[in-house]
Amino acid sequence: MKPLIVLTGPTAAGKTDLSIKLAKKINGAVISADSIQVYKYLDIGSAKIMPDEMQGVKHYLVDELMPDEPFDAFTFQKMAKDAMEEIYANGQIPVIVGGTAFYIQTVTKDVEFEGEDADFSLRKELEKYAKTHGNKSLWERLCEIDPAASRQIHENNVKRVIRAIEFYHKNGSRISEHNEAQKTRNSPYNLAYFVITDERDELYKRIEKRVDIMVENGLVDEVLKLKEMGVLREYNSMQGIGYKEIYSYLSGEITKEDAIDEIKKNTRHFAKRQLTWFRREDEAVFINKADFDRDDDKILKHITDILETKGIK
Repeated sequence: MKPLIVLTGPTAAGKTDLSIKLAKKINGAVISADSIQVYKYLDIGSAKIMPDEMQGVKHYLVDELMPDEPFDAFTFQKMAKDAMEEIYANGQIPVIVGGTAFYIQTVTKDVEFEGEDADFSLRKELEKYAKTHGNKSLWERLCEIDPAASRQIHENNVKRVIRAIEFYHKNGSRISEHNEAQKTRNSPYNLAYFVITDERDELYKRIEKRVDIMVENGLVDEVLKLKEMGVLREYNSMQGIGYKEIYSYLSGEITKEDAIDEIKKNTRHFAKRQLTWFRREDEAVFINKADFDRDDDKILKHITDILETKGIK
């Protein structure tokens, strides 16, 4: 089986710097597993790695789409597989880096997607229903057809609620059952899956500092520019944490201070959800940075030792 390395973990855990060192060590190339960094012009709020920070390591799925283009797990899987083919052809090892857990799983488990041709008429109908009757009313429709999915999807996550309802109508089966079946699939790769994390208090400090730096570096101006370019808040690109809150501020719905507080709170909650997901991954090797004195060189040595046992070097 071909080698595949995953370097993931909660947001602000410090994956980026470590991924560069790892890629240089094992002749790897990086595939970004981030739902926002794939977009051009969304730099500050996505904590996007800049070309001068890549240190010559080729990065894929960074700055590849315009802000008005759709991007989802199905699209990620296709783009990532295309990138992997090129990386293997170059005699290198692909390193998937990022925190969008389900996107990563679509590749590591080679998830099969059913009914991916969107039913736009049904989608528009459901979007209109949500606007007219409210998000909760739409979510209650999902409760009737797929109770398991409704327990996993928040009523305000309209996009996912619609996707689940659409899946049921197109396939005659529940998306929750389909997803559970996909989770049990074995990886077709010689997979090394690392989760970089830290003590909760330290992680939350890093999140707070990271958001403050984003604001200092011009996050508000970045979102304002996107808004002036015609980027609408309902676009996928504007659903990322940091962008949707600042968009609300620029629309006069909340204060700047409240927007910043919301970004920090939502990022902390996201980090908790990420860790919950990663704990369900059978292949995951958790690396708590505190156990290595938060020294990237010590962590890198531990990772490369594990890779050698798997014949990846």
